[in-house]
Amino acid sequence: MVDHSRRYQDFTYVYPVISRRSRGLSIGINLNPDKRCNFDCVYCEVDRKVPGKATHVDLVQAADELRWLSNHALSGGLALEPKFSEVPELSRHIRDFAFSGDGEPTMVPNFDECVEMAARVRIELGLTETQIVLITDAAGLDKVSVRRGLEVMDRNEGEVWAKLDAGTEGYFREINRGFVSFGRILRNLSLTARQRPIVIQSLFLKLHGQSMPTSELMAYCQRLVEIQASGGRIKEVHAYTIARPTPEVWATRLTLTELEGIADVIRQATGLKVLTFD
Repeated sequence: MVDHSRRYQDFTYVYPVISRRSRGLSIGINLNPDKRCNFDCVYCEVDRKVPGKATHVDLVQAADELRWLSNHALSGGLALEPKFSEVPELSRHIRDFAFSGDGEPTMVPNFDECVEMAARVRIELGLTETQIVLITDAAGLDKVSVRRGLEVMDRNEGEVWAKLDAGTEGYFREINRGFVSFGRILRNLSLTARQRPIVIQSLFLKLHGQSMPTSELMAYCQRLVEIQASGGRIKEVHAYTIARPTPEVWATRLTLTELEGIADVIRQATGLKVLTFD
């Protein structure tokens, strides 16, 4: 199952995927149908030349979509659809509600209300084993509404999956092309990890045929060590590579062997658990 499309039927905000990192069915909640993002990653497949489907998040509609799709999955209806019929046993158990879509979820002004909406549906449907996951570039983790939302997540099996693709400001600018400083990203990671364990998600790739330089990889490992030294807790690292076509033809995927080699370096340099996804 490699189709991770963020479109499902005529829904605006909610979509189902079988996710390797979630180890089963993940119901995505797209808080950025307007495609707004504070990064412009060289590997991002979102086509921002095409206008987004909506300009804001309608929480009533989002809740209705989330409730309907959850019930559809739990009743076995999703497993009967061609896209999911090859893994019917995975399609009936919802591993998580994941805030992940066509942009950066924390850019919405009412992130806390969005989390509260997902938490209400989770409780209403008795999904006590379903996590609420935030997949984020970490730029907005210091915002007041986001910190309030994270507190709601903490009470609802929540988990933060935060991006870190670089070890230095220069490489960060080259890969993520964001307008937020790399220092702010690192401070936000440390701040958030001091309050709850987080997952670091890192995409490794080749630029113009060249993998991440050894010096950059060691700097990346040092950033992880510094987060832990500041009192931050890192549950694990998700190391993965490009899975879909990229807007920049010179940004290409690693082989599994190359990815595993990077993961081994991270394990040895940091002592952290590292999972790979090619």
